[in-house]
Amino acid sequence: MSGARVQVVGNNEDGMRLDRWFGVHFPQVTFGHLQKLIRTGQVRIDSGRAKTNSRLEAGQQVRVPPLDAEVKRIEQKINAEDAAFLRDLIVYEDDELYVFNKPPGLASQGGSGTKRHMDGLLKSLPNKQGEAPRLVHRLDRDTSGILMLAKKRSALTNLHEQIREGNLDKRYFTLVKGDWTNPRQHIRLALHKYSTPDGERRVRVQSDGMVSHTIFNLVKKYGPYALLEAELKTGRTHQIRVHLASSGFPIVGDDKYGDFALNRELQRADGLRAAFKRMFLHAHQLTFVHPDSGKPITLKAALPPECQRLLKALEQQAAG
Repeated sequence: MSGARVQVVGNNEDGMRLDRWFGVHFPQVTFGHLQKLIRTGQVRIDSGRAKTNSRLEAGQQVRVPPLDAEVKRIEQKINAEDAAFLRDLIVYEDDELYVFNKPPGLASQGGSGTKRHMDGLLKSLPNKQGEAPRLVHRLDRDTSGILMLAKKRSALTNLHEQIREGNLDKRYFTLVKGDWTNPRQHIRLALHKYSTPDGERRVRVQSDGMVSHTIFNLVKKYGPYALLEAELKTGRTHQIRVHLASSGFPIVGDDKYGDFALNRELQRADGLRAAFKRMFLHAHQLTFVHPDSGKPITLKAALPPECQRLLKALEQQAAG
């Protein structure tokens, strides 16, 4: 917009706070910038002064100042910050692929209530191929580790074919509670997806569900805990989490299928052990055939520091 404008408060907006009203109509304006506009008198209600918590009445007129220049500046700043954030996560990049070490708490793609996700952040990175990068596979929001995106449709098609043929090898590290004894164990349990009454996506073991197969290798025991490496032979939603929970070995920190009392205990620091507030599931290795060169590639992402600290503390406790 080139100049100030006046916008009338709708009937369905009667009683709405001014800051909330701005958030609905001009979501690109930050709260801090809105406060500045109000403080300098650039936002007015019926020609009078306004406050961020002013309650609006239907039919009132809100003066909205020019926003283009400020919004452009904010968007450029956000894009630069997002690009720097993503650059720090890159494990591998070439003309065909992006491979990131995704942090926990960041979704792979957008969904209900998800505003910040890897798929969206990629818009801040230039792509010489002229195509939007596409997810080759996904990681749960609370799972960290290797996430691959294709820069070209041809690369995406090739990698999806590798997944279908079982030639793309994904390995995860996970920490479970329980007396795990087998050095190598196959778990084959059919999984069924369903939704809870509030719309949350869940998975359960069910005889008529999708065939699912995970191989677990024992890496090391830490007293009553065990660090496992999981090999995905199928790629079902929440497969590792449900296979382990249903077998009596809940993943540490799993807030959907885990041991909730244990999770609460680990969220509190105890002696040498720092508070642990995430799910211990990390995609640490990915092996595939490069879609252009045809050469096999293995990429690794080390366990995040908080996971390494927990293992060290558990080892010290077990030895103590």
